[in-house]
Amino acid sequence: MPKFIAQPTQIKAAGNKPKIIQEFIGRVNSKHSDVSIARMKSPEGWVEPGQTPEFSEYTIVLKGVLRAATRQGNIDIRAGEAIMMEAGEWVQYNTPHPGGAEYIAVCLPAFSLETVHRDA
Repeated sequence: MPKFIAQPTQIKAAGNKPKIIQEFIGRVNSKHSDVSIARMKSPEGWVEPGQTPEFSEYTIVLKGVLRAATRQGNIDIRAGEAIMMEAGEWVQYNTPHPGGAEYIAVCLPAFSLETVHRDA
């Protein structure tokens, strides 16, 4: 049966600057634990703690540039591009370029504070 999602829930973000997370589908807004889908808006200069999540994350950048710092080096993902991070891989997302970034993140299974495993 279809389930209409009228609006997202705003989620508090980790990082050094305020970032907007709008969860459309996931543990909070739709009570789904198998997947989460959220729109993110990160300002220029935003950096979050590194993490080694138990979920895979698939990210599509809509505007600006999102940087994924990995053990292999930095990857800049620009508007119209995407990145796939497998569960268990360390990553630190940030938006160092002017204008920040807007992007969609899909996590399988759904994002949770218990399984993100952020650096201390």
